[in-house]
This record gives sequence, structure tokens and C-alpha cells, in this order.
Amino acid sequence: MKTTITPRVRTLVLLFLAVVGMLFAGAGTASAHAALTGSDPSSGVVVNKAPTQVSLTFSEKVATNNDSLRVLDPKGKRVDVGKPSNISGTTYATQIRSGLPDGTYTVAWQVVSADSHPVGGAFTFSIGSPSKTTVSASAEQDVGGGLVGGLYGFGRYMSYAGFIVMVGGAAFVLACWQRGAGVRALQRLVVSGWVSLTAATLWLLLLRGSYTTSGKIGDIFDLNLLGQVLQTKTGASLVSRLLLLAAAALFIAVLFGAYDKREDEEKRDLTFGLAIGGGVVAAGLAASWALSEHASTGLQPGIAMPVDVIHLLAVAAWLGGLTALLVSLYRAPADNPVGRAVVQRFSRLAFGSVVALVATGIYQSWRQLGSWSAFTDTGYGQLLLVKIGLVALLVGIASISRRWTGRLADTAEISVTEKAVEAAEEREPEKEHVTASAKAVDSGAKASAAHTDSGAKASAAVTDSTAADSAGVGASAEADEPAPASGASNGTGGSKRAAQLARQQAAVDSTRQKRLRDADPNLFGLRRSVLAEAAVAVVVLAVTTALTTTEPGRTEEDAKAAKASSSSSSSSSSGALTLDMSFDTGGTDGKGVIRVDIDPARVGGNEMHVYVQRPNGRAFDVPEVKVAFTLAAKKIGPLPVTPDRITTGHWAANGIQIPMAGDWKISVTVRTSDIDQTTVDKNAQIG
Repeated sequence: MKTTITPRVRTLVLLFLAVVGMLFAGAGTASAHAALTGSDPSSGVVVNKAPTQVSLTFSEKVATNNDSLRVLDPKGKRVDVGKPSNISGTTYATQIRSGLPDGTYTVAWQVVSADSHPVGGAFTFSIGSPSKTTVSASAEQDVGGGLVGGLYGFGRYMSYAGFIVMVGGAAFVLACWQRGAGVRALQRLVVSGWVSLTAATLWLLLLRGSYTTSGKIGDIFDLNLLGQVLQTKTGASLVSRLLLLAAAALFIAVLFGAYDKREDEEKRDLTFGLAIGGGVVAAGLAASWALSEHASTGLQPGIAMPVDVIHLLAVAAWLGGLTALLVSLYRAPADNPVGRAVVQRFSRLAFGSVVALVATGIYQSWRQLGSWSAFTDTGYGQLLLVKIGLVALLVGIASISRRWTGRLADTAEISVTEKAVEAAEEREPEKEHVTASAKAVDSGAKASAAHTDSGAKASAAVTDSTAADSAGVGASAEADEPAPASGASNGTGGSKRAAQLARQQAAVDSTRQKRLRDADPNLFGLRRSVLAEAAVAVVVLAVTTALTTTEPGRTEEDAKAAKASSSSSSSSSSGALTLDMSFDTGGTDGKGVIRVDIDPARVGGNEMHVYVQRPNGRAFDVPEVKVAFTLAAKKIGPLPVTPDRITTGHWAANGIQIPMAGDWKISVTVRTSDIDQTTVDKNAQIG
């Protein structure tokens, strides 16, 4: 059959693509995992005098503890004093001991970002001159890794899986198959989802303290850490999830208890109330993730959190309902099979869920990536591409399932009629056998009754004719007396035999119905395709869990830019100076990194090259770059310099005169559009 695309559908597709393009083209700033954007002293710098404190600036507010900022001397001993404090905005500092000797010091940090994920790192600075140090670069720690990290990740996976199975299974019963409330296999599925989510939530609550701090197994049952966790946003979300699970337990009890026992007419009245109550509980459970993870921080959290809730509910309705359908197709009893109407209703539910997933997924992708290049240049983007591919495969298999469903609808009436005729024909000989047995039993009972009656009459006649023979007649009557008992016994045995035959016939009919149902090629094909969908869904869930713990593309690119900005090298053997500074003009496509090379960085004439790059390292074609030099200590400057454009992202100037040595401030103004520009600066020793 030829498929045609109507102009209306074509217009909607083009509009959809245009909106996607605008979203990615107009990306603003956002963050999820915190990134280190600056430090004092800077990474790799050599200072003449020991600082009194070490401060770190992050891209967002973070949570700290006593060990969040550690300063280690060349021998690996801590020289920091006291607890880190928030000195301003997103800057945190720790005091260090006075009188530190010359050498290389290591700053190791580990904090919890606003989206609940632990992040960490390390850098070095030197006092006087660099020296050897016993502290390795691994001082940045395996944040969120190790055995505890693996156990925590498994707990997250099981919590998502439990939520999807519980919510999706209940939705399948209410929306697609109300008679399924009495199917034991579906009951066990939904209850197992509730148990998994509850156990995983308790597990995460115990692991959280160790996961965000030491990463040691022994700290899992540390009550002090547990108390600290309960005071955090994540701890409050986990506790609220447990309270909502208590309400979910009541909902499940009603669904498989009072609701299941109602007649079909009464179920319709109760379905609406259960759907509203269950929907509120499910939305609350989904919000326990949205309020404490990626959606709760960064760009547009007021929009992102409701979108995240809808996304999770759509996933549960689709994948959880798919699991319930799979269980029903394989485990439903023969007297309560899954009809084609049930499959069609789920098909409509799944289609609506996929539409919601696509809409919310596009928004979330834009929010977490911000640019097309982040798809390939960041780990988050690469994982997201894998997920998109798997979801596309899942949708493809689902389309096959829809075709099998359509075939079920086309052939259902014919196949049902044929099977009824075949079943009737096969039952006919057995019915005749049952009828013959019943007749034989009835005949025996009647004969026994006649024999008893005749014996009684004979006894009465003999008694009337002669009393002398009464003893003999009595003996004869006693001899005939067991006959009624024998007839009654035959009647009772016949009834039991008939009941046994009826039960056997019912079992035969049930087995035949199941065999005929399983022999349907369309149902067999549907089972296979749904099983394939479920297998892919398991992998999709694993990738999704990994995405929730991966640094978003926006934040990763911001971190790269910040690292480039904070890394400045002093003059090499030739006296050259290189400075890196990140910028953001605030407009469309306004973020990047500037690298300034000054050679030989001494008093007199110097050559300067300015390189403008995007956060991913590619050349950035901007319309204008200007540079100014200021020596505030001597009140010299600003001395303006307008470099010439050499090629895309490369500007240069020769013969720049530096009048005297000192700590010069080098300011760079970059313009990315007619109205968007910004000025960034950094100090450096020249001369």
C-alpha cells in the first residue's frame, strides 16, 4: 500500500525541524554539574609570597564539608585550616597555615553540585619555585567511582526500573485492561516494581553519604553521614519518595483488591478516581527526581522540572506498559486472555507516550547540550546519540508490533469463529461419552429402585396371608434390604463421576483454548516483537541512567573554557607569554576562548597574536578584536592596540611597545555581532 504525506503533515514536520534548529541556534548559558571556573592562586602559577588562603570559583553554588578543599604540601601533609566557607557568590575558600616554605603545593577539591552529583579535581601552585612533590595527580580522587559508586549506580538503575514497572503496569491495567486486575502475573509485576523502588530508595539513602565524601564501604552505615544527607536536597527528595511510596502501596492494594472484585459496571465508576489518585502519586514520585537532579538547576528550572516529570511519566507509560503487555501475552490465563482491543488500546497509549517523549526529549537535549557540536565533542552528547539511536530502534520495532496488532484485528472474527466450530466438533464425541455415562448411571439407579419396591410388596403380601411364615418372609426381606442401599450408592457414585468428568472436560477445554491461542501466527508474531521491544527498553534504561550521572555537554564545554582561562604560562626560555581567557558576549553563539601570545614579553618592541576559539577548540570568526595594556601601579595606560585579522579566528599586531617592566593588565574586547561584545582581562608580568 502506498503511503502519501499530506501537506498538513509535511508542514508540521518542517515546523518541527525549524523549532529544533532555533532551539540549538539560540542556546544560552546553563549548567548542571558544577565546573571549576577559577582559582586563586591559579593552576600552575608560581607566587613569590605564600598566600593566606586558597579560593575556588565554580559555575554554580555547591555543597561543601570539612574535606571539600584540601591543600597538601610537597610531602602530602595538609596545610589547610578550618572548614571551607562561601566568601562570595560561587567562590569558596579555605585558610592555610602561615610561614609555608617554598615548594609545590597541591589543591584537591571535592564538592556536590546543585544537581546532586559529586565533582572533584586537583591542581598545583608553587611558592618561590617549583619542587618535587609526593602528591600525585590522582589527588583529584575517583569522585563518584569505585565500588560505592558502582553500587550507587545500580541503585539508581533499580529505582528507575521499579518506578517504570510499577507506574506503567498500573496504567496498563486502568487504561487498557481492567479485567487484568485479577491476573496474578500482573499483580506480581506491579508489586515487584513497588518493592524494587522502595528497596532502591532505602539503598540510595544509605549509600549517599559515602558516595559524596570518602567513597568507603565502611562509611555506608555511618549515622553522622546519614544525618548530614537528610539535611540536603537529595536526602529530602529520597525521604519524600518513601512517603509517596506508602501512598502507592495503598493504591496498589485498592487496585488489586476492592477494584478487582467489582463488576465491570462498577469498575467504570471507580476507574476515574483511581486514575486521578494514581496519577497524583506517580507525578509526585517523578518530581522527587526532577527536584534534585539536572532539571533543578541551570537554565529555565521552572520549565525544566515540569518537563522532566512529563518525560518520566511518558517513559513509565510506554516501557512499563510494554512490560505489562509482554507479561500478559505470555502469562494470562486461558479464561481471561488478552484480546485485540487491549493491544489496540495500549498501542494508542504508547503512541501518545512517544509523542510526549520526543517533545520533552528535544527540550532536554537543547538545555543540556546547547550546540550541535556538543553531540560529538562531549561524553554526554555521545551517550545521547546512543540513546536516540536505541529509541529509534525501539520505535521501529513498535511499528512492527502495530502491524501485528492490525493483523489481529483483521483476522480476529474469522479465527474466533473457526476455533469455536473446531472446538465444538472436538467436544461432540466427548459430550456423547459423558451423556452415555450419565444414562447408564441413571438406568442402574432406576433398576435398583424397582427391585426394592417389588421386594417390599412381596413382603407385605406374605405377611397378610400367613403369620407363620413371617420369620421366613422377614429373612427374605432382610435379604432384599441391601438393594436400596446399593441403588443409593450407585446414584451418589454416578454424581461424583459426572462432576469429575465435567472438571476434566473444563481442563481439556482450557488447554485446547490456550493451544489454539498460542497457535495463532499473528499472536505469536506480536509476542516476539513485544519481547524484542522489552529487550531494547532494558538497554535504553541503562543508557538513561548513565546520562543522569554524566556531566552535561554545556557544563563540560564551560569547564574546558574555564580551564583554558585559568591556565596561563609565564615566559618560557625565549621569554614568550601566553594568556588564555574565556568570554561570553551574552548573545547568540557568544561563548569562546581567547588566547593571547606576546613575544618576547619584555620592555621594548613585542609581537602579539590573538586566537579566538569556540569552547570546542575550533576557530571562531568574530568581526572585531581590540587589546589594551594597563600598568596600574605606575598609572600607565590603557595603551590601545588594534590587531589585524590574519585568518578566521587569528589576529596579530607587530611592534607593540612596552615602556617598562611590571604587572600589566591585558584587556581584550571581542565583538561577536553588531550589538554583542564583552571585555575580559588578565594580569601578567612583562619584563
